[in-house]
Amino acid sequence: MPRNPSTGVYSKPAGTTPSVGQVIDPAPWNALTTDLGNEITNSLPRDGSAPMTAPLKAASGTVSAPGIGFASTPQTGVYLKGGGLLGFTQNGVDVGFDKALVYSAKSGDYTALASDDNAVHRFTQAATLTLSAAATLGANWRYCVIADGGDVTIDPAGSETVDGSTTLILKNGYSVNITCSGAAFFTNKLAARIQSKADSSAVGDFVVGLVLSNNGASPNTHIDFTSGSARSGSSFVSSAVSFTKRVTGTFAAGTGAGGLDAGAVAANATYFAYALRKEADLSFDVVFSTSPTIGGINTTLLTGYTIIKCIGVVLTDGGSNIRPFVLYPRDEYTFVTPVKDAISLAVSTASALLTLTVPNAVKVKAKLRFQFTSSSGTNSALLSDPAQGVLIAGIVSDGGNVGAVQVASSYAIGSADIWTNTSKQIRQVAGAAGNIWIWTDGFHLPCGRST
Repeated sequence: MPRNPSTGVYSKPAGTTPSVGQVIDPAPWNALTTDLGNEITNSLPRDGSAPMTAPLKAASGTVSAPGIGFASTPQTGVYLKGGGLLGFTQNGVDVGFDKALVYSAKSGDYTALASDDNAVHRFTQAATLTLSAAATLGANWRYCVIADGGDVTIDPAGSETVDGSTTLILKNGYSVNITCSGAAFFTNKLAARIQSKADSSAVGDFVVGLVLSNNGASPNTHIDFTSGSARSGSSFVSSAVSFTKRVTGTFAAGTGAGGLDAGAVAANATYFAYALRKEADLSFDVVFSTSPTIGGINTTLLTGYTIIKCIGVVLTDGGSNIRPFVLYPRDEYTFVTPVKDAISLAVSTASALLTLTVPNAVKVKAKLRFQFTSSSGTNSALLSDPAQGVLIAGIVSDGGNVGAVQVASSYAIGSADIWTNTSKQIRQVAGAAGNIWIWTDGFHLPCGRST
């Protein structure tokens, strides 16, 4: 063939360049006309009436001068990139296309590879997803993770980070898209947005569930918490399962572990229970403290935790055991055994403070029952909130809430819910000398439960 198959250059057959007066040899000229016919037949018709019968080979081209372009727009077309990759250019600007999306289900731990670029992996149980080194995966590597059966821990290689953290917990039921920069990993922030929405301050403060009770097996030392959630300001935490903490040890993470912020359990003490959120995985925990405020909690053992809010209180008795109680809706506590806080206590017209068995350092509404006797007929006693100041018992003064005794040395009974001061005290006074007995059935400590 006169056409060079490598270069495409056509060369006439020998003997087809005649001179004047030369006798034409028909053999080479017949070969020439046959060859021209073959080459015309082998040429691609401009009108598209016939297709190629072998691969079309174009010039490699560049982004500004593609190997295959258009007459009207020569800078738009296809060219060959470095490394044998196909490139597309529009008006001299490179255009990128996604790789084919690949779906796969994973039932356990997995290491993401460079070949997983643009993959979607659905994890059907709790697992750890290890990301290969960012340099190995390369810039622009992308990957979608779906947690559909348990939390997925996303763990970059070595000290590399995802969104600036060494690990990312993708909660069950959610998904996240991961992009590699070649040095680190970044997400579309969906998981972070979900968490921040949970921390929205517009919802308000509350406690739902997380009901306290004495543990059935170890009621003297352990407290159970039902499932539930708590919010205060912009902080939120929840627990989908019941939880247990004990007062006979300092704080350690997890159910059944010690719960005190510091020290050892004491007799006749008050321990406030605070909901915690572990920031690494948003898990729930509880710490006990004698402090009635978050600011007073010893945080030495609470690194990595956010203290959300007070969700309840526990009292110990003289033997450092937890007093048995029942927690009812709207934060109402009832002692299983009423506490007799006054036994034949002498009362008179002189107002005095009386200490009760209720939480210390906070005001609570004590649930009280009384019995009163006096050698003076028509006598009554008045028990009241210390915030009201000094009151005077009697029908012509500030009244009473137990009595009046109509027969000398007889008995009268009464009951009331009375707010204490922060020293566990109420005020007592009588219209005349007498004696009083007081039973404390429990108290209300508002923590935010509405049911």
